[in-house]
Amino acid sequence: MTDESTAVLEAEPVAAAQLFGDRIDVARSFANELARRGEELGLIGPLELPRLWTRHILNSALLAPLLEAGGHVGDVGSGAGLPGLVLAIARPDVRFTLIEPMERRVDWLTSEAERLGLENVAVVRARAEDVADSVVVDQVTARAVSALSKLIPITVPLVRSGGQLLLMKGARVEDEMEKARKVILRKRLSDVEVLELGVGVVDETTRVFRATVD
Repeated sequence: MTDESTAVLEAEPVAAAQLFGDRIDVARSFANELARRGEELGLIGPLELPRLWTRHILNSALLAPLLEAGGHVGDVGSGAGLPGLVLAIARPDVRFTLIEPMERRVDWLTSEAERLGLENVAVVRARAEDVADSVVVDQVTARAVSALSKLIPITVPLVRSGGQLLLMKGARVEDEMEKARKVILRKRLSDVEVLELGVGVVDETTRVFRATVD
């Protein structure tokens, strides 16, 4: 077990430069600032530093190629900016609305977007359920928010007809899908699939529940 008092930021993995390309310096700046202030602000736990790149930043960045060029993405429960800020760094051609209800996290997201020069980011302090009438996006993302049975009903109303859900899940995503089967049918989702991203690129792959909204 890592000693909390000696935990240090994980060395940048080789795959980082591959995933971020010419945006790698911005990603490094975000990683360093999250490592410096994340525990203090309650964004990450002290034991996350030795795996910050692998488990969180690269894990989020793997989603970037699935985003529509020139599109508008809503990130629900953005928290520390995972995946919202990471994706905004990787895809400056995509517009992001980060939806987060907690004030201190909203302050962090807003200040980081400004510090990093992310002009493609807007931050909204709200629950997803409360902005369905005012926020309409092409795709919605979420990471570590809740089970699919609860997450699907609060994300679908944000997405235009023909848009997509891109929900990052863990190894038990198939079990979650089975428990959410009635919700998937009721919300009339189509092209439902689970993608495993990062195979052969990173040690910890990312699983994504992808579906089209009618």
